[in-house]
Amino acid sequence: MRRVIVGLVLAAVALAACSDGKVAKAGYQGKPDIHPWDSPEAGGAKAQWERQIEERTLNQNEYTRTR
Repeated sequence: MRRVIVGLVLAAVALAACSDGKVAKAGYQGKPDIHPWDSPEAGGAKAQWERQIEERTLNQNEYTRTR
């Protein structure tokens, strides 16, 4: 009987040692996300940023580059 109790105590201690003990906070606490056009390079101009993306996309098309 004593061996069973010692075994259960050791198992409980082993499980307690494996737990982290920290509770995760809800939500992301890091840097807030911004839109790509809000970057310093784009200066907040969404329409201009979209035109630049469209132009880069067209330049990646081999068919339009060879015509």
